[in-house]
Amino acid sequence: MLSPSPHVAEATPRRQRFGSLPVVRPAAHFALTVLSAGALLTGCGGKAAPPPMAPPEVRVVAVEQKDVPIVSEWVATLDGYVNAQIQPQVTGYIVKQTYKEGSPVRRGDVLFEIDPRPFQALVDQAKAQLAQAQAQMGKTQLDVERDTPLAKERAIAQSQLDNDVQANLAAQAAVQSANAQVEQAQLNLGFTHVTSLVDGIAGIAQIQLGNLVNTNTVLTSVSQVDPIKAFFPISEQEYLRLAERINSQSHMDVPKDAPALDLVLADGTVYPQKGRVLLTDRQVDITTGSIRIVSAFPNSRNILRPGQFGRVRASTYTRTGALLVPQRAVSELQGSYQVAVVGSDNKVSIRSVTVGERIGTQWILESGVKPGDLVIVEGVQKVRDGMPVNPKPLGASAGGK
Repeated sequence: MLSPSPHVAEATPRRQRFGSLPVVRPAAHFALTVLSAGALLTGCGGKAAPPPMAPPEVRVVAVEQKDVPIVSEWVATLDGYVNAQIQPQVTGYIVKQTYKEGSPVRRGDVLFEIDPRPFQALVDQAKAQLAQAQAQMGKTQLDVERDTPLAKERAIAQSQLDNDVQANLAAQAAVQSANAQVEQAQLNLGFTHVTSLVDGIAGIAQIQLGNLVNTNTVLTSVSQVDPIKAFFPISEQEYLRLAERINSQSHMDVPKDAPALDLVLADGTVYPQKGRVLLTDRQVDITTGSIRIVSAFPNSRNILRPGQFGRVRASTYTRTGALLVPQRAVSELQGSYQVAVVGSDNKVSIRSVTVGERIGTQWILESGVKPGDLVIVEGVQKVRDGMPVNPKPLGASAGGK
């Protein structure tokens, strides 16, 4: 076999080794770099850059301006229109109770009977004394009639006739006194029937049959409950606002422009009939800074009873041009109040506001907003000042987005 020519061997490209790695020439290195960069771009370019987040959707309402009546509420205590304590006017033993406790009674109805026998005996005695006085008066009258002509004829001394006349006058006075004793005895006999002084509801008896009672003993109480009174205190500030209307009436008149009153009972129901203001107490309570108002409510079915508690409501005045927003649009933070308002550029503005009275589910704002401003009602928690939002009217359906 012929060995290759040395010139031919030189023409064959040589492989140079650096350790175990091949040495790549510059042209091949550039191609490898291009391929690697292409592969890297292919791997990272599969996802597009995410789009910016859409502004959050919030529900808004416009600030409403209108005249609204201001309704105030006070705790009230009910009491009888007239409360009469039934006490005997004579001393004696109770022998009969003639009424049913807790039932309606009429004026003059007999409630208790006191043993009448001692008083009947006094009546009989007084009548006997009256008869004696009348007999004595008759005798003296006869003496005067007999001695008058005799004295004229000087058959008897004038002094005797004078004595007869004076004796007759004394007898007449004794008759009048005896008559008064009879009337007093009959009156005391009548007092053995203890009667009601008013129409109303009779309370539970405070005594039992057989008890000895006197003029200081309270037998029971009767309260007139139709109408029934309701007492409630108002603050001094409220009184000053209403003082001109209250004091413009005479003490005998009920204020003609006094508002109708609602009575909310302990179970939360509203009494079906309206009440009216009767009068205002004479002084402000220095311990509470309030003054008592007395009102009356019709009570023909005796549903209301003395001692009940309730709440009296009334519209005391009207706020003109009040700015109203829903209460849930107002946020409270450490005693200060804020609302989130959406401007014409759909960006949020957090504003401090001053709140006034609450009207149902709405709140009167004294400052911080103007009529027509859009305040956020739903989604307040997810907004901040200057944030863009997507406002939607409150109550709009999801399909209307």
